[in-house]
Amino acid sequence: MNTIFRKSMLSVAGLAFAGGVFAGPIAHVATSHTDTRPVAVVQADKPDTSKLIPHGTQGEQSHIDLNDEQVDNAKAIIAATKKAGLPERAAVISIATSLQESKLENLGHLGDANDHDSLGLFQQRPSSGWGTPEQITDPEYSTTAFLKGLRQVDGWQDMPLTVAAQTVQVSAYPDAYAQWEQQAADLVGQYWNS
Repeated sequence: MNTIFRKSMLSVAGLAFAGGVFAGPIAHVATSHTDTRPVAVVQADKPDTSKLIPHGTQGEQSHIDLNDEQVDNAKAIIAATKKAGLPERAAVISIATSLQESKLENLGHLGDANDHDSLGLFQQRPSSGWGTPEQITDPEYSTTAFLKGLRQVDGWQDMPLTVAAQTVQVSAYPDAYAQWEQQAADLVGQYWNS
């Protein structure tokens, strides 16, 4: 197997080549047929759990099955977090907040069931200065607005998730955000590098 081909194959598998040292065993295979067996994909830079949940989860954790729209909204939150230049932990806090506020659904006005004029993924209120209804129901805008609030919280990186989220959201149920930390971390771990 020549060096260029070997580097290409390792690159496809997500393994690093540096200074002649490979991550993992290398076997020389001299065959004349094409191997059609499935190849495992290795994701070398999946976020470290200690970055996602530095304090461990607090209390009993909730979990919901997500539909395609909810997964797309989680991915939009991750993309906005990366665009803002913030780390994985900010995405975990954002997704957990959205799971609590809207179950990752981009909610419009719910009539009598609405909490005042709350809208979107984070149930932000136009009357509280979060933006227009159109802006608040745009996942990138609403996430960026949430992250702007998070950045204004001194030491948010070192706070328990529920404290950081509550400081931004000012919810009537300040401890409720904590129950979504594990699912939020799982989503960030799964989609941060995709």
